Amino acid sequence: MKKKSYLSLLLATCMTAALLAGCGNSGAPAEEAPAAETEAPAEDGGEAEASAAESSSDEAVTLTVLAGQSTTDAGIEDMIDEALAAKYPEVTLEWECVDWGNDFQPKMQQYMQSGLPDIMIGKAQDVATYAPQGILGEIDASYLDKGLDAARENVTIDGKTYGLVYNALYQGVYYNKTMFAENGWEVPKTQEDLATIIEDCKAKGITPFASHMVDTWSIGNVTMQFMMNDVFNNDPTWGDKFRAGEVSFAEDEAAQTAYTYNKLIFDNTYPETFSTEQTDCDAKMVLGEAAMKVSGSWSIQNFLDIDESFDFGIFPFPNQTGDSKLIFEPNITIMTSAATEHQDAVNKVLDVLTSDKELAVEILDYTKTASMLKDVTPTFTNPSQADIDAYAADNMIVDVTLGNNQLVWGGFQEENAKDIAAWLQGDESFEDCLKASDGRVDASSAN
Repeated sequence: MKKKSYLSLLLATCMTAALLAGCGNSGAPAEEAPAAETEAPAEDGGEAEASAAESSSDEAVTLTVLAGQSTTDAGIEDMIDEALAAKYPEVTLEWECVDWGNDFQPKMQQYMQSGLPDIMIGKAQDVATYAPQGILGEIDASYLDKGLDAARENVTIDGKTYGLVYNALYQGVYYNKTMFAENGWEVPKTQEDLATIIEDCKAKGITPFASHMVDTWSIGNVTMQFMMNDVFNNDPTWGDKFRAGEVSFAEDEAAQTAYTYNKLIFDNTYPETFSTEQTDCDAKMVLGEAAMKVSGSWSIQNFLDIDESFDFGIFPFPNQTGDSKLIFEPNITIMTSAATEHQDAVNKVLDVLTSDKELAVEILDYTKTASMLKDVTPTFTNPSQADIDAYAADNMIVDVTLGNNQLVWGGFQEENAKDIAAWLQGDESFEDCLKASDGRVDASSAN
């Protein structure tokens, strides 16, 4: 979950609007950022550009791809295959698509023993996990230059960039604008403001929060949202202190508060939350059965599929000090194997992904996410964009990579979410839940 220098440039450049054949699997989590910068022309004679522009009569090559997909992503592999075939028909992609939240990390560990695929698609936070191990290839500047400069910061290690960030999303509390207006509710900034809305919802027979806690990835995601605004915004090195033994979940009140927000949602959602899938949950929101949902841009796809006229906004979940920031997250991130035997073909794929603006807009409109490429803006209507722009103008957006790099998803956040679920269902005490998180301290860092 990002850093200030990243955000400064992001806010200056990204606020106007806003992987490959036969994957078939939907993904796990993981919007509208960027307006366009003027695209800088690639320097003449670039080796990568020359390689990618080689004649399509070259010998046929099949590249292997491991794609860790978010819930929005299933199907974009067909779009990419079609665009690649049109420009470089000699290059074929052999896809293995998995759920990013549950299966990407185990697959990567497996392939690290037997040899990585030529291309891997994950999230920006994965670069911090795998680049230090020397297994990722450096991305050529010819392709990076077609992306926003801000997209490089959290995928660059020791001056070398190992990931191409393709799109981005936002996280916070989606709210039914019509319902808020009809009931005279103002966007809450404090916990007291939020409590007032919750009580009014109950009095009027409205479920305050839509939630799908059957998906532990959702619990893990919202918990990091809470940690960002109650912990990391006040102590950006909390994760390092955790590993140094200076803080712990069992003793840190702010970290405990972040966990207890899950109970606030659990107590104010429908009783079947632990058997409700995301699509059904999002439908409840759209149909007016709930006023709010703590989520991310991956819900927009469902919202608009159910009702393209659904009017919704977004605000950050209020923290204890009333200064929560909207959360920004780089999403689809392309990585390459340092040991690939087909670098020229890999470069051709990177060329298509960064140069084909029609493809980029098609993917962004389908996934309902924001572009991290220069001069590329999605065309879908996003009712929450006005809110995003307002938080951006007030410098009230934070990059969640800061938290995700310090407390990694695989082996830590995802496991903590399982204990939080057990606690909410009465199968585990809160103290044992905190103790379990502390017991995973060695798994909290990628390094």
